[in-house]
This record gives sequence, C-alpha cells and structure tokens, in this order.
Amino acid sequence: MSIHPSLRTAGGATSSSRNVLKRYERVRHLMTQGQWTDGQSVFGLPKLKQTKIKARKAAKEKEETAGAPAEKPAAGAAPGAGAT
Repeated sequence: MSIHPSLRTAGGATSSSRNVLKRYERVRHLMTQGQWTDGQSVFGLPKLKQTKIKARKAAKEKEETAGAPAEKPAAGAAPGAGAT
C-alpha cells in the first residue's frame, strides 16, 4: 500500500538523519573502533553517540581565496583609465 501524497515528506525517509542505529550498524561501528571481540553476544550492546558533522562554507571559501592571489593594477596605469 502506498503513502498518501499529503503525508509524504519533502526529502524522503532516507535523507533524514537517524538517531538510532540498527544492531548490525552498531556491531560494525564497534568493529572499526576495535571494541568488538569474536564470540561476543549481540545483545546488550553499548549505546553509540551519533555525531553530525557540518562543513562550513566560510572556511572553505577562505581556503580557496588564500590560494589564488588577487589581481593588482599595473604601477603606471590609472585606476579608471581603460586601454584604448
């Protein structure tokens, strides 16, 4: 059965951030952290803190402008004079 159009969200269900991990996701995270031992029970796993990292646009723009030098007018050219 499909969802009524008035009940749908703009981003969809998969685009939103979840604050609860499934059991296999928690086990995978524990394995990458080195806290999982073989033969350990999958019940009673510790809670894992979800961190959401946001990239700042201002910092990214500063890095881009720092790499490219600003154009400077020639020493003998007048500020408002065009080449004719």
